Amino acid sequence: MIAVPQNYFSADEYLRWEEQQEEKHEYIDGQVYAMAGASENHVDITTNLTVILSNHLRGKDCKLFPSDMRLNIASKKIYYYPDLLVTCDERDRFNKKQKNYPCLIIEVLSESTESKDRGVKFANYQTIQSLQEYVLISQWEQRVEVFRRSEKFWVLQTYTVGELIELQSINLQISIDAIYEDVDLLAASSEASSEAILEAILDI
Repeated sequence: MIAVPQNYFSADEYLRWEEQQEEKHEYIDGQVYAMAGASENHVDITTNLTVILSNHLRGKDCKLFPSDMRLNIASKKIYYYPDLLVTCDERDRFNKKQKNYPCLIIEVLSESTESKDRGVKFANYQTIQSLQEYVLISQWEQRVEVFRRSEKFWVLQTYTVGELIELQSINLQISIDAIYEDVDLLAASSEASSEAILEAILDI
C-alpha cells in the first residue's frame, strides 16, 4: 500500500473522499493508503473462490462480498478491503456501502502485502467479535492457512496438496485443487524468486 500525501483524514472525510475515487483506498486511523494492483494468479484464485462460495451460499442467510466491498473496524477507526468476506449477520443487510460483522475473511497473499496480512492486519481483524475464521492463501504454492477462533486463542490449520479445506464458519469443505484450478504456480514462483534476487542485489 502507498500512503496518500495528506497529513490527516477524519473517518467522515475519508468516506466522502473515497466515494469520488476511481481506485480503492484503505483507511487506518487518519492515514489513507492506495491499494496495489493484483497479479493474474491473485485474480484467478479469488475468481475460483467467488464461484465456489457463491454457489454454496445461494439461498442461505449468508452473503459473499469481493474486494470492492469495504469493511469497517469501528473500534480501531479502520476501513479495509479484504479480498473476500462473508457475513451472516442481519445487521449488515442495512448498510450497502460497507460491512461490519463478517464471520469469514479471506486474503490472497502477495509479495507486498504478506507481512501486513499476517501481522498488523490480522491483529486488527481479531478485534472483530463476529469473525470466526481468517484464511490466508498462497499464490506461489498450494497452501491454505485457516485461523479459527476458539474460546481463548486463534488456532491455525494448514492445508496443502490433495487436501480438503474445511471452513467451519459457513459449513463448507473445498478441495484445494478447486481453489487453484487454472492457476500457474510455476510462473508465479519464478517471478517471486526473481523479485527476491533483485531485492537482495539492491540491498548489497
